[in-house]
Amino acid sequence: MRRSTAVRAAALTVLAAGVAAPLVRRRLRLRPPVVLGAAAAAPVALCVLVPRSRARDFVTCLLQMFAYITAYKMPYDDPEALARRVKVAYPVRADRLIGGGMTPTLRLQRALGTPGSFRAWEKLLVWSHWVWFAFPHGTVLYLILRHPERVNRGATRIYATFDLGLIGYWAIPTAPPWYAAAEGHMEDGGTPELRRMMVEYGEQFWRSGWAPLYGVLGGNPLAAMPSLHFATSVSAAHVLSETGFGAGLLGWAYTALLGTALVYLGEHYVVDLMAGLALAEGVRAGAPAATPLARRASAVVHAIEARARA
Repeated sequence: MRRSTAVRAAALTVLAAGVAAPLVRRRLRLRPPVVLGAAAAAPVALCVLVPRSRARDFVTCLLQMFAYITAYKMPYDDPEALARRVKVAYPVRADRLIGGGMTPTLRLQRALGTPGSFRAWEKLLVWSHWVWFAFPHGTVLYLILRHPERVNRGATRIYATFDLGLIGYWAIPTAPPWYAAAEGHMEDGGTPELRRMMVEYGEQFWRSGWAPLYGVLGGNPLAAMPSLHFATSVSAAHVLSETGFGAGLLGWAYTALLGTALVYLGEHYVVDLMAGLALAEGVRAGAPAATPLARRASAVVHAIEARARA
């Protein structure tokens, strides 16, 4: 009894620390390894404390994403330091090669867009970008509700895609097209100049609500390589395909629409999407090899759970 009480107390402490550390990191000047370690341990602590259920699976995913968002935002805690490290030129050069001398974003916007106005299909592209914030997690929720036997494999692949993408954000912070344009890297003497259409339409549609909304969702503007918008959508589409034809068709149709939107709207380069695709496919291909390690880790957590309830 004493042992189970001690285990539960320790798990509760870890859970509280994992939630609190990201929130107070700047005030207390906590080091990144401390914050990230605490946040990453929180989902495990929850599993020790609470018996498995759909609700626990859902909250575990929330804690996982809380840890991811923390890691995603932390490089931008010091915007000036990140701006000194950010890579701006190399994706411009790569996309100019892909686009035959002009980046595909600029080529598409000049051919199809009209500055200051938005056609219905352009609004659809913007909304597909906004919907992304729900798509990977909505896929996991769909598994929890409709295919619980697939939750472990599906959620692990989707969130592994998120987490592995962070390596690029920390190691090679890369600017998106709209930032490169603002820094003068897209100037070619032609008009119109590259637009950040999501912000233009967001200000028009949400009006005074846009600034606080973007402040919550923005996080780190210098994290474009790889495109986790595209990578996680590819992973989610694969997972949906494994549940049935209809769900897979919906997943891939959305992913194709999102990929088009990310390039056209100036949010990502084509080379960002290519890197995101490679990441997603790498996670999928590597999943069988990682399964034994994941099972051993799961067995350790189950053993701690058993002690907490003894």
